[in-house]
Amino acid sequence: MIYQVTTDTDTGVGIDGVGVWYERLGWTYGLIASDPAVRGVALARLADAESNTRDASDRYNRTWRRRYSPRRKAARGNYEEIRKHSLPDALWDRPAGPDIVAWPGLPYALLFLEWEARYPQEWTRHAKAWGTKQGLIRDVAVAHHDETVRTKLADLIEVVVQRPYRCKDREYVRAARAVDGNDLRIRLQTAARSDNPWAQRHAGYVLWLLDRPEVPNTRHVWRTWLAAASGE
Repeated sequence: MIYQVTTDTDTGVGIDGVGVWYERLGWTYGLIASDPAVRGVALARLADAESNTRDASDRYNRTWRRRYSPRRKAARGNYEEIRKHSLPDALWDRPAGPDIVAWPGLPYALLFLEWEARYPQEWTRHAKAWGTKQGLIRDVAVAHHDETVRTKLADLIEVVVQRPYRCKDREYVRAARAVDGNDLRIRLQTAARSDNPWAQRHAGYVLWLLDRPEVPNTRHVWRTWLAAASGE
């Protein structure tokens, strides 16, 4: 499913509107396809996009050997435009002011996180960016998303708690607290009662934190909870 974000002032026609984002990055939905062949096509296109970005970066860097000139300005503009056609590069320059909920790049931020959640080995091989993962989870962890995005975040949390811990997975507690509700809690309770030991621990811990919003999500808190849970 394609998750689109629209606002009263964004018709999808503007330079950074929904339509322009889809024209640049609509193909990236293939990265989360269930069909390996479809993912393979998308991965090949990603490789081309990354190659183009590196070439544009190299051309821009070479202009620094000279004094500032129109050539450097043009090379910089070319690099900034080309990187918008690749992931995660296109997600790095979100303006500080706009609300993440209204940002036309939100669907691709969610896609990038879903790719890491569902196909972690492919993500690691082709687009590993732990800092970007951490930043995006923190950015999307707000309470005023529409139901479509809240459901997508619940999907991601459900997937993540059922696997061995990966770098920055702890940040998903922020998202869980932001979208806390019956749907998420039922999913977590089901995972906590499953035969999967990872799900038992991770989902149980997230549920415990949801009941204690004042408790920080730190390594010390996790270890203390885990020791207590193991003792029980």
